Amino acid sequence: MATETPRLPSVPTRGRALPAFGIVGWRWISRNPAVAITPVLLPFIFLYFLSLISPPSLLPLEIVGAMLFTMQNIGSWTLGDSAFWRIECSLQDLFVASPLSRIRYLFGIAFSNLIAMIPALAVLTVLLAWIGGMRGVPLTPFGALALVVALGTMWVLFSSVGIAISSRVKTQREIWPVGNLTFTILGMLSPLYYPLRALPPIWQDVARFLPTTYAALFVQGALGITPATPEELALYAGLLGLSAVVGLAVTLRIYKWGET
Repeated sequence: MATETPRLPSVPTRGRALPAFGIVGWRWISRNPAVAITPVLLPFIFLYFLSLISPPSLLPLEIVGAMLFTMQNIGSWTLGDSAFWRIECSLQDLFVASPLSRIRYLFGIAFSNLIAMIPALAVLTVLLAWIGGMRGVPLTPFGALALVVALGTMWVLFSSVGIAISSRVKTQREIWPVGNLTFTILGMLSPLYYPLRALPPIWQDVARFLPTTYAALFVQGALGITPATPEELALYAGLLGLSAVVGLAVTLRIYKWGET
């Protein structure tokens, strides 16, 4: 007897990965509102103590640094999610067997964590516009554009770095120390909460090898917080973009996809 082949409903197979990962990020916040508060706490701790010991004129610079530090820490979050999904949930094996490519998978994890970071970035943006206006550093359209470009580039760069490192993590116990050590050190060595010239000469040389340094210099110059010529701004933007390209290339080189 001939059997009839079951007919599956026709559903779109493209364009659903990104919204799905976005829902994952949103559900994370909706089920646990503390997730939206956590990214704000660490930058505000720095801002509070720096406001007590540093000149008031540096506060806009420090708020910009808090925003960049927050975005840099997304690397630690993507590292944790990617490693947890692979080690504990075996979700990566499911995605490897699916039509979803590794590029869309990596971008999806980064987008999911960006959703969780948006509340902290929104609060810091409002604070920057308010404090900057009082300190003579208004948030101009050009400065806002430079800030968005820098934050977007850092999101791509440090998400890729975090995901690349996650593929080399073997156990859950390694996730927390590896992530915090890597991204906290990068944030502390870069001139995020202070001008680059405030560092000793040897540390200035070290900082120039870090991409976050050029994100900070680019935004600080674009907002008029620190002096910078158009040529210098173009140089900072170019070096930041180059860092992102190199970071993506290294990620695709060392990331394990479909391997145990």
